[in-house]
Amino acid sequence: MNKNFSLLFGFIILLTFQSCGIYSFGGVTLDERIKTVQIDYFPNNAPLVEPTLSQAFTVALQDLFVSQTNLDLVNSGGDIIFEGEITGYRINPMTATSEQTAAQNRLTVTVNVRYINKYEEENDFQRSFSFYHDYPANSQLIGGVLDEAFEVILERITQDIFNESVAKW
Repeated sequence: MNKNFSLLFGFIILLTFQSCGIYSFGGVTLDERIKTVQIDYFPNNAPLVEPTLSQAFTVALQDLFVSQTNLDLVNSGGDIIFEGEITGYRINPMTATSEQTAAQNRLTVTVNVRYINKYEEENDFQRSFSFYHDYPANSQLIGGVLDEAFEVILERITQDIFNESVAKW
């Protein structure tokens, strides 16, 4: 009885650790040869330029991959590579008051991303990702309002990029 239990337990442990790639509880499944990620600087090529957006976006994407995967962040020669540019940064009025003035504005950021996977080329893509944040029209898009907008927008865009590239959601 004890020997059968030991064999069964050993078999279950073996099955638990047997896999065909890197898997994490975050849903990341990658070829076992993939060890590094390269995330290049995303320049802001939008018609309207916010000076801090490029750096904030690049760092947010790097931080997400460092915290959610076991991949090493490298400057060149990565097994998977992210490159691209910020192509849109626009502010639009969303709702109007009875005096026909804007009651709420919407900041929308769009990022064009090229994903290159050295070992699984069929997963390569080039795609735009976009998200928005609404804020009161009587607020200026500076300081805390801008910080909050960036936090919401960058969290969503970087998570969408992560899901599309390595989580396959």
